[in-house]
Amino acid sequence: MASDKFWLACSVCGDYNYVTCKNKQNTQGKMKLMKYCPRDRKHTEHNETRLRD
Repeated sequence: MASDKFWLACSVCGDYNYVTCKNKQNTQGKMKLMKYCPRDRKHTEHNETRLRD
């Protein structure tokens, strides 16, 4: 399977807010997305991190 699940962590506060997946064949490197952080109550950059158990 070409897609992997991973966490999106807020770059400001460090909270793990979202779980998503990406297609490794189409997306190279780590993802950075602007998502809403409920702790900061604003949109911040979220970075891809490994899936924690």
